[in-house]
Amino acid sequence: MVFDTTYKNKYYDQQSLLLVGKTFSLIDKIKQGGIGSGRLIIKSKSPKLDLGKLKFEEIDYGNIELRPKGIVVHYTRGLERFSWVIPYYQLVIYNSQFFSIHANGNFIQFSKNKNYSDNKKFIDKMISIKNDHLNLSYYDS
Repeated sequence: MVFDTTYKNKYYDQQSLLLVGKTFSLIDKIKQGGIGSGRLIIKSKSPKLDLGKLKFEEIDYGNIELRPKGIVVHYTRGLERFSWVIPYYQLVIYNSQFFSIHANGNFIQFSKNKNYSDNKKFIDKMISIKNDHLNLSYYDS
């Protein structure tokens, strides 16, 4: 689900709590070494995620936040901010020419530049947490 979170959005708060759980406590954030990625440059996104009033060409940025049962991808479009809530069981990650996140027929492709290199450790942690949550130990052989 995609939500406009430019301003306080109670419906987003309720649905994100239901789908991916509440945010980690400060102690959990410190134990995990952080729960958010750095800024990533968005190369492209599916039409359903391409929201916002401004439609001229500009650089869009996004970041990923870990939650107990999924992730939230926050991205901007001009001055507007959107949040895409993805439970782990719907999350599919592709790492080829671009790094991309897919769920429910939607996707966001991130450029593989210096920002991606800086976030590689976080992405590996996200994949590991997803596998642990879904109990996918058979992939670790």
